[in-house]
Amino acid sequence: MPTSNPITVEVESRIEAAPERVWELASDITVPARFSGELQRVEWNDGATQPHVGARFTGHNSNPRIGEWSTTSEVVEVAAPHSFVWQVLGPEEPVATWRFDLVPESLETTLLRHRVRTGPGHTPLDEFIANNPEKKDKALRAREEALRTNMRATVDGIREVCEGEAPFRR
Repeated sequence: MPTSNPITVEVESRIEAAPERVWELASDITVPARFSGELQRVEWNDGATQPHVGARFTGHNSNPRIGEWSTTSEVVEVAAPHSFVWQVLGPEEPVATWRFDLVPESLETTLLRHRVRTGPGHTPLDEFIANNPEKKDKALRAREEALRTNMRATVDGIREVCEGEAPFRR
């Protein structure tokens, strides 16, 4: 069943670093967990150690409103140092598509965009809204804000590491 409540969130940050340096962090699946308040840890599946189309990884999440859960994602696009895209797998269709896009603005400046779109598959939020239709608007706003906050923290964290304002620890 397709989602009836798609959400799209996009954030960006201008980073004073070459695209190749930004790519090192944007294409490392463990990096968002370092900065996000929701994504706790990530590991590659099936022996994968780096992104390539078809590679899968598991993300472990925690949210005070939603609880704890894990998802499996599959890499669907890798174009170094320009784009890295993965889909969160659902029972029948992906429940979300995430992406990083890097736009070189000069030799040492890169615009980093981070985007998510829920769907086309039925999401847990769809189930909540179906059972609580009177809470639809509030639930959608809360989820969008949580996504935006964590995505903003991720791109800002990548910027701080690339610009030398924060050390990078794996």
